[in-house]
Amino acid sequence: MKKLLLVWIVVGLVATAWAADEKAGKESKAQDRVQAAAEVLDEIQGTPDQGIPAEVLGSAECVAVVPSMLKAGFVVGAHYGRGVAGCRTPKGWSAPAFFSVKGGSFGLQIGGQAVDLVMLVMNQNGMRNLLSSNFKLGANASVAAGPVGRHAAADTDWKMRAQVLSYSRARGIFAGLELNGAVIKQDKDSTREFYGHMVTTKAALEGEIDAPKEAYPFLQTLAKWAKEASK
Repeated sequence: MKKLLLVWIVVGLVATAWAADEKAGKESKAQDRVQAAAEVLDEIQGTPDQGIPAEVLGSAECVAVVPSMLKAGFVVGAHYGRGVAGCRTPKGWSAPAFFSVKGGSFGLQIGGQAVDLVMLVMNQNGMRNLLSSNFKLGANASVAAGPVGRHAAADTDWKMRAQVLSYSRARGIFAGLELNGAVIKQDKDSTREFYGHMVTTKAALEGEIDAPKEAYPFLQTLAKWAKEASK
């Protein structure tokens, strides 16, 4: 009887350790995405002539980054990725919200590649869509390719033409990516992995919760480039 009890105790300890290791592994994936998002933003803004214009970034309500979004297809294309977003709050940048983006496009394209995607939510209407945790670009929120370069003065309609401005980069070069029809949803698995429990997109992006230290790489990068844009 004692041996059986000992066996069950050992099995229980092994199972607990396995579950902890599995959870830690999943959390590291979410944390890796936060770090990768910071690096993408740093790399893009580190080349001013090919980056997001300061006045555009400075006007954004929210910034969403999808590192290494998969784009593949033969004539009919499809893309899928997971990303992280932050929004401005009275106290600074919000805790990160995790999301997935899925969509398809039609056009002449052969082969596949991974692209880094940055989406800027430019106004309150776009932010409301982001807070809803489930919306379609082009239907619920207008989307357009954002201007590139040091300044956007020559392209004065960017403030009015879209709720979301998109930037995509493949192998260091900005490239067009059709996002109309793409659906953005909350990534609940990554949210639970990162926070240890469920957090709504609204609670995260409206500053209702404090950002854990694991979010600092992304939030500090947002703050840095927002400060640069305000100069």
